[in-house]
Amino acid sequence: MRIKQAILICLSGIFVLLSLISCKKAPPSVDISAPLLTNNPTWDIVATNRQPLLTFFNSRGGVGKRTYIIQLDTNENFSSQNLIQYKDIPETDFYTTQKLVEADNPLLDDVRYYWRVRAVDSVGNIGPWAKSRFFVDTSSDDAFMNMVRVPVKNVEVSGGSNLKNITDIDDPGQVSFWQSTPPGEPTQWVKFELEDEVTIARIWMLSNTDGSGDGWLKDFVWQLSADGQNWDDIDGSEVADNDTYRNIIDIAPVSARYLRLLIKSWRGYAPQINAIILYSPGMPPVPQPPEGNYVLIVGNQMNGFTFTDLAKKVESLGLGLKTLVVPNHEVSLAMLEALSNKPVAIILSGNNADYPNMPMFELNGEYEIIRQTDIPILGICCGHQQLAMAYGFTYARSMGWSDISSMEKPKVRQEIKIVRKDPVFNGMPDPFVAAEVHGWAIGYLPERFEVIAQSDYIQSVKDKSRLIYGEQFHAEIQVSYNQGGPYLVNFLKMVLERQAKGG
Repeated sequence: MRIKQAILICLSGIFVLLSLISCKKAPPSVDISAPLLTNNPTWDIVATNRQPLLTFFNSRGGVGKRTYIIQLDTNENFSSQNLIQYKDIPETDFYTTQKLVEADNPLLDDVRYYWRVRAVDSVGNIGPWAKSRFFVDTSSDDAFMNMVRVPVKNVEVSGGSNLKNITDIDDPGQVSFWQSTPPGEPTQWVKFELEDEVTIARIWMLSNTDGSGDGWLKDFVWQLSADGQNWDDIDGSEVADNDTYRNIIDIAPVSARYLRLLIKSWRGYAPQINAIILYSPGMPPVPQPPEGNYVLIVGNQMNGFTFTDLAKKVESLGLGLKTLVVPNHEVSLAMLEALSNKPVAIILSGNNADYPNMPMFELNGEYEIIRQTDIPILGICCGHQQLAMAYGFTYARSMGWSDISSMEKPKVRQEIKIVRKDPVFNGMPDPFVAAEVHGWAIGYLPERFEVIAQSDYIQSVKDKSRLIYGEQFHAEIQVSYNQGGPYLVNFLKMVLERQAKGG
């Protein structure tokens, strides 16, 4: 009897123990997602130096902290002698991870690279690979493109809706699009009528930007016509088995009044076009500058304008300054040197587009100016990022979140810390709060610059030898909480003092 009771007590104890164990929290999941290689470089972008900054969006899942394995190779199977591997790369922040290609083993030039990344958690669990590719071309941003945009008079399509989106470059990120009506005909077309007979040498095309491949054009050719009825294929414009969403079609110059994109096949259920820009060889006309002291403002919006009302703000400061606004795709060092009256300063404006969805070669003239001019420069938002990108396209990256201060409660707006005293901060508290409207930031700063203000990311930079500043925030935005307003005034006062001294 006692033995039976003892057995029952023992079994009861085991049951209680098992019950307690079953009540404990389940161990953390070891499932680890693949990182997203849709930051910078993303699919088929052009890296402009041999030491690009590799930025990707972090994996999720796993146990504890994650690190990453990164591989790059000129062979898509990652099996060539050019293979580069980095291990134990820690996450940079909650959203992203960055790794600069190391100086002792830079990438080859004029070559396509494949890269892949996988996460490893703190107990050794390994996630799946994410894979992408990009191209290295260090000469691609050396000089102004020597081309001008061609205005389009009219667009017709074989079917579908929203054809205006094909030539509409005003929307943020170029996310609006034309799509043919599914299932539709086995071939589709888009016809462009130009203002007059024009010489065409380059065509930039953008399709679905979400990375799915749905709607990408697969097989297509460009055609020309004198009457809009009879068509001839343009030599060098045919693309077969296309597997990208962004195409730069360079052709031997041809003259035409009408162009047609003939789409023979596509990926997904219907072809999609987000934007098309046509280019003619040549230089834009040199603008007529105002008399007296003025500021040249470079419009970095896709439509050539500025993100904020910069011209009005500069002219309202009581400094006697006029303004001249020129689109970024029309500025160049040659244009600057040809101006009959040189500006006392240059301001590079912000924008609201994602760089991978832009024809980045249009910024080459701006990069020329950043690298070579002695005229003082202030970069704002996008313009601030361009100061770094002039030395490497991948040196700016998406933060993985949007810092929009007007959407935040006053107590949670992040403060900006001045890390190096400078006259540009005169009259500003330390730390200070400023107007923020951006989702990208500088990820790597070239050696010629120094950081002078910082929050969770780089907020202000200064060239070590020239009068060049950059601000990620917007000193020009007039809101009650913006303590960064004096920054713009201080910069312009420094410019005028320099001019008065004959600088």
